Amino acid sequence: MAMSSILNADDIKKALDAFAVADSFNHKKFFEMVGLNAKSPEDVKKVFTVLDADNSGFIEEEELKFVLKGFAKDGRDLTDKETREFLTAGDKDGDGKIGIDEFAALVKE
Repeated sequence: MAMSSILNADDIKKALDAFAVADSFNHKKFFEMVGLNAKSPEDVKKVFTVLDADNSGFIEEEELKFVLKGFAKDGRDLTDKETREFLTAGDKDGDGKIGIDEFAALVKE
């Protein structure tokens, strides 16, 4: 499933452009810019499924690094610092990965 079937392609492009510089990524602002925080729980789950590249039911640290590529092929990789901050923000139970409930909470922050 393409992310543009869930979210507006122009919003995705604007958000990716806004965080094009390394170490500038802010998940709250990014989710707001792409309109994800206003989407239904079903749409948030669809986005989670796209980002869960290995279909494990979790977004692991390695998948987080490439999260922007999940929104658009030309998205940049997150830096190690951004990846760790994103994981820390989302991993509420301390298991080193983000589950669907944790992702939904992260989106709605």
